[in-house]
Amino acid sequence: MSQISISHLSFNYENSYENIFEDVSFTIDTNWKLGFIGRNGRGKTTFLKLLMGLYDYTGVITKTVDFEYFPFEIQNPSLLTSTIVDAIYDDYEIWELQRELSLLSLEPELLNRPFQTLSRGEQTKVLLAALFLKPHQFLLIDEPTNHLDLDGRQIVSAYLNKKQGFILVSHDRAFLDNCVDHVLSINKMNIDIQKGNYSTWLFNKQRQDQFEFNQDKKLKQEIGQLKTAAKQTENWSNAVEKSKNGQRVSGLRPDRGHIGHQSAKMMKRSKSLKKRQHKSIESKEKLLKNIDWADTLQIRPRAYQKDRLISANNLSLCYGDRPILKDLSFEINQGDRIAIIGPNGSGKSSLLKLLLGELIPFSGNLNLGSQLQLSHIPQDTHFLTGDLRHYSRCEEIDESLFKTILRKLGFNREQFEKDMKSFSEGQKKKVCLARSLCQSAHLYLWDEPLNYIDVLSRVQIEELLLKTPPTMIFVEHDQSFIDHLATKIIEL
Repeated sequence: MSQISISHLSFNYENSYENIFEDVSFTIDTNWKLGFIGRNGRGKTTFLKLLMGLYDYTGVITKTVDFEYFPFEIQNPSLLTSTIVDAIYDDYEIWELQRELSLLSLEPELLNRPFQTLSRGEQTKVLLAALFLKPHQFLLIDEPTNHLDLDGRQIVSAYLNKKQGFILVSHDRAFLDNCVDHVLSINKMNIDIQKGNYSTWLFNKQRQDQFEFNQDKKLKQEIGQLKTAAKQTENWSNAVEKSKNGQRVSGLRPDRGHIGHQSAKMMKRSKSLKKRQHKSIESKEKLLKNIDWADTLQIRPRAYQKDRLISANNLSLCYGDRPILKDLSFEINQGDRIAIIGPNGSGKSSLLKLLLGELIPFSGNLNLGSQLQLSHIPQDTHFLTGDLRHYSRCEEIDESLFKTILRKLGFNREQFEKDMKSFSEGQKKKVCLARSLCQSAHLYLWDEPLNYIDVLSRVQIEELLLKTPPTMIFVEHDQSFIDHLATKIIEL
């Protein structure tokens, strides 16, 4: 076992006014299975690239292992898969590669196929198998789940659970729980490492947040009481001081020495109360700074004139001669939250496109309610370009509401002036989410809405959809999201 030491690391992008990391120090054991979490835009991928030496930084990174970044960049996907594996690492015995493929439920025969003919999930698994063949490597695995279906995620999480020596960036809570033993979190004010899986980290985080809330409330009350007591004592002191110059009572002159002594005692007490007050204020200022305020989101579902929105009977889809779906029957009624699940390539996105009115050849019966208002989140976000103001106008949504939702999802105001091309994948997905939440619709069609979306935002979205449940049909591979939200399942 060896260690990776990060000491006083600071980094900011050129032309940026704020540091992404500032004076960060911590240590990682190279046998850890480390989950890496944090809000979109906090710098998770940037940190991995700093470890790889791709950016200049101040501070020191000390390590005794080499880093390998995943996903590996494929220059020529038309090559055979075996050639792709050899390009990553060629000093292996064939049985070693076959063992890794078997652990990932892949047949050795796919090594003889061009890499580009493999599904995205198969490509992910092959690259992981190749990278874990390398000895003395510490793997930096950046969001491998985005192209994995539910079954694929279970297989890869079980595979990673048998390994060690990696940092895994993922926002899938069930996936993290199954395969990590430590969690590295980028918080608002610091970077924190805890032993355990995601659920352990979440429990400790909630407990710490609740402790700070309670302390904050207690200190607010204490500060108020100290302010009142200090003011009263000061007033009494002033009143006593004034009495030194008061009139004689029954021919007696006031005892100015005694009065002065009493006044001094009260002033001393007032200063002591103010000192305690300042200490309480200082203690309060240390609280709540690391809490991510997950503001409540809003959605604007519209009631439809009838209970049933869509019905399908013996529905079949095909592309050319290739069947996609066969004899599928289902109904969508008001209040349904329907999850479409199935392996990659089973027709989930095609079904959504058909419901959106795209001209996909089909047979059977499909009845859509008249004047049905739909809101769609596409799987792909590469079409996003230009600034948010222009985008909101083109989409005919309220710009102020749109930006308010983005702020609640973790956007900084400076992002509002940038071209969306420069956004991270998670930020682009949030743009699509915010646009859909602004739209008043009878039915929401969401195609993998959580791809690249951070954990905190996923929880925000779940809470919204449970509080103000719209009628929706969605494709998603996050098991926790499906378990919490779906009222019905369509399995392809």
